[in-house]
Amino acid sequence: MEYISIPGVRKPVSRLMKGTDYFKHDSYEKAAANLDAFLAIGGNSLDSAHVYCGGQSEEVIGRYMRERGNRDQLVILTKGAHHDARGPRVTPEAIRHDLSVSFERLQTDYIDMYALHRDDPSVPVGPIVEALNEPIRAGTVGAIGVSNWTWQRIQEANDYAAANGLTGFAFSSPNLSLAKPNEPFWAGCVSADAETCAWHERTQMPLLSWSSQARGFFTGRFSPDVRDNADLVRVFYSDGNWERLERAKRLAAEKKVTMIQIALAYVQNQPFPTCALIGAQSLEELRSCDEGSRIRLTREELAWLDLSAESA
Repeated sequence: MEYISIPGVRKPVSRLMKGTDYFKHDSYEKAAANLDAFLAIGGNSLDSAHVYCGGQSEEVIGRYMRERGNRDQLVILTKGAHHDARGPRVTPEAIRHDLSVSFERLQTDYIDMYALHRDDPSVPVGPIVEALNEPIRAGTVGAIGVSNWTWQRIQEANDYAAANGLTGFAFSSPNLSLAKPNEPFWAGCVSADAETCAWHERTQMPLLSWSSQARGFFTGRFSPDVRDNADLVRVFYSDGNWERLERAKRLAAEKKVTMIQIALAYVQNQPFPTCALIGAQSLEELRSCDEGSRIRLTREELAWLDLSAESA
């Protein structure tokens, strides 16, 4: 397992990050077994959120850490200030509320990484950054970051932090995958385009990619004629992505790996620090991700896979 460093986080962060958006009380044993297997291959970072499964994701993680006595082994990323039925909630009040609830659910007094789950561009960055600095000063949050923010808003927030002696965002978590989305999976979500990736390369800010394997697009189960998954059809079915899939298939054959592993390697081999959020729910899937994370791709291979070059 490889690791990256994120400013403010006391431990190395595993580059495979375990997604927990399916953790529920009625399937606790499955979640616990998944976490045990993840730790066994060297993984230590978990992604959760205030809204996942109505709070059950955080509660399951809290129970697991209590029963195993292994809080110190784990790097917890959780998120808050997601919108609700009334609209956006990116406010200091919502941040404080959701964070306090997350502490209770996780049964911990310290969260390694805390991120805003969505953005509300109508809200100035100043009060947001100031509110997020409160738990940093209290020593209850290590690093702060964002999910689904544009790089321009992140830069604005970090400029504000620098000008006011505050801690800025240390990481960003948009979608980044070999398959490029036609439209967002969910309203308000952000995918890393070429400009975003260029900014990450300039700043070397870590990018933690959700849907890093394009929700199974590269498993081989999908083709232009297979249209039984409406979300994948809507988001990923395009001529460009079918060509990317074909190139991933060719490169996988050359390297004697699978297409889905090439898709993971695409995220892991970017010219800036990355973590890939994975949804592996079986030992076989977990092993596939572990093997895929070890594949090395050249800058030329990345460009060819992404249709930026005609040859690798």
